[in-house]
Amino acid sequence: MADWLWWISGALVLGILEMLSLDLVLVMFAGGALAGGLAAGLGASVPVQIVVACVTAALLLFTLRPWLLRHLRGRQPLVETNTAALVGREAVVMSTVTVEGGRVKLAGEVWSARAEAGTAIGPGTPVRVARIEGATAVVAAVGAGQPPLPGTAAPAH
Repeated sequence: MADWLWWISGALVLGILEMLSLDLVLVMFAGGALAGGLAAGLGASVPVQIVVACVTAALLLFTLRPWLLRHLRGRQPLVETNTAALVGREAVVMSTVTVEGGRVKLAGEVWSARAEAGTAIGPGTPVRVARIEGATAVVAAVGAGQPPLPGTAAPAH
């Protein structure tokens, strides 16, 4: 099999793998492989092909990728999902929450919780999720008159 076909095959595999990862790294390596294939097609030796592929991939990775990421992310903000989407939301204490533990109702589900500060928070008190640690919501009491964070909904009771 001709050298250029190996390079093109490698670029194809990297392109397919990029569709699974979507982080724009493997496609830059695929571009390097295409450049190596072009060098092979022009009759360059294997060491020259490897250098061409590596230099091209590095240039694409450090110049084109940051530009693409900046423009792709500028079009649409990243949407937080999973537990990251719960940070900042309000919940209601179901059983007293202390630094050791407790329960809150968050997004319609009962979660184990810990108080962020050293004070106990009684049942029925609205709290705000400061962070999620594993399967535990670390919460702080919502101060009287403290406005809810933008984009957060009132908890379901």
